[in-house]
Amino acid sequence: MYMEDKEMTMDRIAIIGAGPGGLMLARLLQREGKRVVVFERDRHQGERPQGGSLDLHEETGQHAIRSAGLQPEFAAVARPEDQGDRLYDTEGTLLYDRDGLGDDRPEVDRGALRQILLNSLEPGTVRWGHRIGAIRPKDTSFEVCGDGWSEPFDLIVGADGAWSCVRPLLSEAEPSYEGVTLVELGFDIDRHPAVDALTGRGKMFAVGDNRALITQRNGQRHIRGYAGLRVPEGIARQWRALPAEQLRAILLEAFIGWAPSLMEVVESGDILAIRPLHALPIGHRWRSAPGLTLLGDAAHLMSPFSGEGVNLALADATDLAQALVSGQGWAAVSASEEAMAARAEIAAEGAAQGVEGVFSSLGAASVLEHYLERTKT
Repeated sequence: MYMEDKEMTMDRIAIIGAGPGGLMLARLLQREGKRVVVFERDRHQGERPQGGSLDLHEETGQHAIRSAGLQPEFAAVARPEDQGDRLYDTEGTLLYDRDGLGDDRPEVDRGALRQILLNSLEPGTVRWGHRIGAIRPKDTSFEVCGDGWSEPFDLIVGADGAWSCVRPLLSEAEPSYEGVTLVELGFDIDRHPAVDALTGRGKMFAVGDNRALITQRNGQRHIRGYAGLRVPEGIARQWRALPAEQLRAILLEAFIGWAPSLMEVVESGDILAIRPLHALPIGHRWRSAPGLTLLGDAAHLMSPFSGEGVNLALADATDLAQALVSGQGWAAVSASEEAMAARAEIAAEGAAQGVEGVFSSLGAASVLEHYLERTKT
């Protein structure tokens, strides 16, 4: 594709996107003495809400934290006490309740994890307010261009999420809508004791007839919630333009007949965002091209119903960093890309099954079966 046969020096590295994966890669490379710049379109780190709580898995997310030397910082903000699961049917009957104590997938707020990673970087690593306009091959490198600026780099890593500007240089694949949209809700537990009690120590699913209500305990006495249902993508786009209370009225009608304890989620939550679910094709791969690569959602976008998204991004960053400092050239990067794709393919299959299981005509039955099978193992 671009400069496939040239020898790579990889002295100047650009990472597009300041999410957990991109920031983890920057941290790991700086520990090895590499020159790294992270370009982020947001004007500052607080411009957009960072989403809810994440659980970091031992072999992927936690492994990355250890590789980055950030265990003390992570331990200070992690919440191992919030790993529980609850499942209700539409009548409010509690079908499954597991406290999760003793599990090794501690929760951490996405914003807290991002702050740890930002604090670990050399000053000036992240260039805020830098939206990428174009990426062009130039001599033996690439030129990253924005509004009134450009800069050459030997390697560009697309860590820029679902609608990556780097991915089209490597792949024709585009995310497709999965038929489900989540409306994100926020709760202060001091003002919403009923939702607090409903949620328990972790996350709660209430499932029935292609609809779901989800709440998840976050830090700082906060709960993040989601009302999800199957709607055409065009309807989901229209929802973005609606006043909050008009959208709430639509949700109340969609969940009419559900138990009052569950309707409290829709009735009282602060509407934060509308999130249509998209995914790249399962098993997405591209022809390896020296000087360009991807990680995280840019490489293998999937629904959140596998619980693997950020863990995969952090594992991708760890593997890519090792490849880049291995001294084995682009062959090592190509091998890390294949390992990443193989790992993500398994997770993407689980994510697709998760969406179909939660948003089905079978109600809570398939979700309960999943929980019981997981308990056996």
